[in-house]
Amino acid sequence: QVQVVESGGGLVQAGGSLRLSCAASGTSHSFNSMAWYRQVPGKERERVADIKADGTTVYADSVKGRFTISRGNAKNTVYLQLNSLKPEDTAVYYCAAGRDYRNIPIYWGPGTQVTVSS
Repeated sequence: QVQVVESGGGLVQAGGSLRLSCAASGTSHSFNSMAWYRQVPGKERERVADIKADGTTVYADSVKGRFTISRGNAKNTVYLQLNSLKPEDTAVYYCAAGRDYRNIPIYWGPGTQVTVSS
C-alpha cells in the first residue's frame, strides 16, 4: 500500500523560508508526476507545483519565482523550497504522487501546515 508523508511545515515570519519534504513509499513503481498542492479552509485545493520524472516543472502563477520544486535522489521523493513567504501562503500543503488517466493525483499525504505571520 502506497503511503505519502510530508514534513517541514511550521510557523515563519513573512519574508522567511521553509523547505517541505515528501516521500512516497510502499511501491516499486517510480511515479512520473509528483506535485504539491495547498488548501485553506473554505477554498478548493490548488496545485502549487508539479514535477515530472524528466525534470519538467509547472508552477502556479502566485508562487512563480518564490517556490522551487525538486526531486530527491531517492525514488519518489520531492521537495518544495518556499522563499519570500507571504501571509497568503498560509495553508495546509499536500504532496501528491502519480496521476490517473484523467490526470488526477492518485495518492495523497495527510498534509503539513504552513503558517506565515505578518
